[in-house]
Parts: sequence; C-alpha cells; structure tokens
Amino acid sequence: MAKKAKNAISPSREDDYPEWYQQVVRAADLAEISPVRGCMVIKPWGWAIWENMQRVLDGMFKETGHENAYFPLFIPMSYLEKEAEHVEGFAKECAVVTHHRLEPSPDGEGLVPAGPLEEPLVVRPTSETIIGVMYAKWIQSYRDLPILINQWANVVRWEMRTRMFLRTTEFLWQEGHTAHATEQEALDETRLMLDVYAEFAEKYMAMPVIKGEKTAEERFPGAVQTLSIEAMMQDRKALQAGTSHFLGQNFSRAQDMSFQNQEGEEEFCWTTSWGVSTRLVGALIMTHSDDDGLVLPPRLAPKHVVILPICRTDEDRAAVLPYCESLKQELAQQAFDDGQVKVMIDDRDLRGGEKNWYHIKRGVPLRVEVGPKDIAKNGVFVGRRDTGEKTPWSRDEFVANIGKTLEDIQANLFARAMKLREDHTREIDNLDDFQAYFTPANAKKPEIHGGFASCYFVEDDSVQELLKRLKVTIRCVPLAADDEAEGTCIFTGQPTRQRGIFAKAY
Repeated sequence: MAKKAKNAISPSREDDYPEWYQQVVRAADLAEISPVRGCMVIKPWGWAIWENMQRVLDGMFKETGHENAYFPLFIPMSYLEKEAEHVEGFAKECAVVTHHRLEPSPDGEGLVPAGPLEEPLVVRPTSETIIGVMYAKWIQSYRDLPILINQWANVVRWEMRTRMFLRTTEFLWQEGHTAHATEQEALDETRLMLDVYAEFAEKYMAMPVIKGEKTAEERFPGAVQTLSIEAMMQDRKALQAGTSHFLGQNFSRAQDMSFQNQEGEEEFCWTTSWGVSTRLVGALIMTHSDDDGLVLPPRLAPKHVVILPICRTDEDRAAVLPYCESLKQELAQQAFDDGQVKVMIDDRDLRGGEKNWYHIKRGVPLRVEVGPKDIAKNGVFVGRRDTGEKTPWSRDEFVANIGKTLEDIQANLFARAMKLREDHTREIDNLDDFQAYFTPANAKKPEIHGGFASCYFVEDDSVQELLKRLKVTIRCVPLAADDEAEGTCIFTGQPTRQRGIFAKAY
C-alpha cells in the first residue's frame, strides 16, 4: 500500500474541513483570536492581503466615478427606528452604547459607567440611516445629484458563532452609498457595482462567481432588490462574496432625502448601497488553499517570489547572498499586473526545509532556492505553490519569464476553481433528487453533499420550511437566466420561469 503523503496542515480538508480552515489561518499567520469575544487580530501577512484587496477595489471604485468619505461609528437609535424593516433586520445583531464615561465605583474597587446617555447609540452595523441624514442636508436640487460615495470602515454585528474572517463580531469592509435623481440611474448603479465585484473576484481573486438576484426571503432589510455574487468553496458550500442593493425610495422617505427636479417638483431620491468585507480573505483561503496551507493568486499576494539562499559555510554565504541580492533587483524590475514583481530574500539562520515550509504555508506563489551549485550554472531552482512543481531554470530565462509564470499561476487557480464548480453543479428537476443531493453521504461529515443545484422554483413559505430542514438556501436567481424557458417548481408543482441556485452556505 502506498504511503499517505505527509502534509503541513492537520486535519486535512477531507477529514475535517472547518478545522482545516482554522489551521490554515494559523499556519499562514494571517490572524488570531483576540481577548475580546468574537473579534480577531489581523496579523501583518493577513493585513497585507486585505490591503491589496483594498487597493484594487478602491481604484475600481474611483474609476467608476466614486469618492471616499467617512461617517460616524455611532448611530442614534432613533435614526434606525425610522426605517422599520431595516431595524428589524439588524436588531438582534446590534451592539448598543447606553452610558457615558467611567468613574470609580462606590467601594473604590474598580470602575463603573457614569450616567446614562440621553439617547442610546448603536455601534454601526451598516450606515444607510446615518448617511441618509447627511445626504438630506446636502441635497436640495437635481443639480446636487448623483452623490457617489464610498467609505472604508469597521462595523459591529453581535454574532453568536464566529469564525475568523468569515463571521466576526467586528469586521472591516467598504460600503458604498449613492443617491440619484431617477429610478433607472439607481438601478444602473446597482448593476454596475455588482459587475465591479464580479470582475474583482474573477480577475484578482481567481474565484469564479455567479451574479444573481436574491429572493425576497434573502433580501437586504429595507431593499427593493438585492444582487449578489455567489462563489463555491472547496467543501462545495456557497459563500456570498459581495452584495449590491437597490433601495428604491425607502430610505430617502424615512430620512426626508428629497430634491427639486427639473420641473420644479419635490421628489424623493433613489438610493443604492453596496459592500464587500474581510470575508473575502476567508473566501480566498477556501477557494484555493490545500493541505499544505495557504495558496495565493499572484495578483493579491503580498510577495510574488521568495528567494531562499542555501548556505552551509561562511564561504557559501559570501558567494550566495550577493547572487541572491542581484537576482532580487533583476526580478523587481520586471512587470506584472500593471506593477512590478514583489520579491523578498529570506536569509534567516534556519534550516532550508524549515524556511521552505514556512513560505509554502503562507502561500507565496514562487520559491527560488539558490545554492553554490546553482550559481555555478548561473541558475535557480524554482518551486510553484499552485502545482507543487520544482524545476531548475537558467537565471536569465527565469527572470525573462517571471511575469508570464505569475500569469500562468493566476490562470491555473481560476481554471481549477471553475472546474470544481462545474463538476459540482447540477440541474435538478424533481424533489427526491434534490433531497438526496443535499443529504450528506456520510452522517459524520455534513460537508459531504452535492454542491450547487439549479432548480425551477416559486417563492412560497412551504419551500422555506423544507430548505430550513435541509440547511439549504436559495443563493440567487442568476442574471444570465433572464430568458429561462417555462418549467415546474420542484417543491409545489406550480408552473414557473424562475430557476434558482440552491446550496448550503456560509
């Protein structure tokens, strides 16, 4: 019997996917649990990935005409109460500040809150209401529209079960909020930003996504329409990776956000909101990583290449380190993705195997080993993180092809993720097959189920009851399926043209 390969991460994805995920976060040194319940500390390597995401997205927002601003962390409770559906949707997740200042306790043994606030303040779960109040002050006429603003911020939602990057009490995100003079402008904005998110996910994260509309049950509280991008993780569960909401005039009515139109009539604005969060880091981990740790697409990797000097003696060191330094300079001058190749040298006094595994677990796309024998041939020994291949290259050839090699890695990761989704997506047209598809093959491993199911359905309470029992949700109605032929709802037998994507989800 062949010996099972030893991997850096234990347990494996196959043995325990949720624990595997936690171990990848730990092994790659991305983040750790903080002393504050449900919150995490994002460490430098994890933060560098998020910074790269921010940089790219921020550029895409600005290219589409948006500006950045910042709004308060605290929201008066009365603001949330103005939009009933919105507050109901977030009420259970709100953290509330009720007192101001601290003062010594009467017994002198500690500190206690001083007097209560005149009005409780909610720690920002999302900013529609506070931003709406400000927009109402700024907008008088159609000439003041559109307002296209984004903010990078933190939010707090009081989660009961947390998992680093995927679901934490405090997380980081961007939230765009726009106001328009016409309904069509706002609808166009909603679709535009969904397309921006999809382009980012596929081009930069190498993560295929399905663009679609949420059902009424899954819609953002207070929205008229919610669009989302949905991705399949390696355990075949769905992850909602970004949302864009058409809010109609719901929030503008609640916040008295009105303007004088070109005919001199008073009218309420049409508004949108859209956002992605540090959940994208979790999506990146679960889309590409393996049983040896993190795997990063080059377009978001903090470093593209790590050079590992192999020095057994001081004499080796005197020859190898200058060679590595000049190689680093050459590589750093090469172009990749509208920038330059990012290179580091790891010359720490550690064993070669230890350093090698350190960077494997962190997902660096290319590892380059250089020892005296390589120098003698004017060469390098290169390890690819995505395939595990190790290949000797001539130095000149490696430098000349570095951009293409990184593009190949990026394309390979996307193709691999797309194949996983295609292999685990089925059209299902009867209820028995649907239930079998989402019933775990092994009761001890609930993650072993079908994947994505494309089914005809109608929105009905009885459908929701069955889905809840199976722990399945309607992820979206794909936008690409606007001209779907007529079929039969697999749950109710009613005729319908609506085919949705069903999946278990994070």
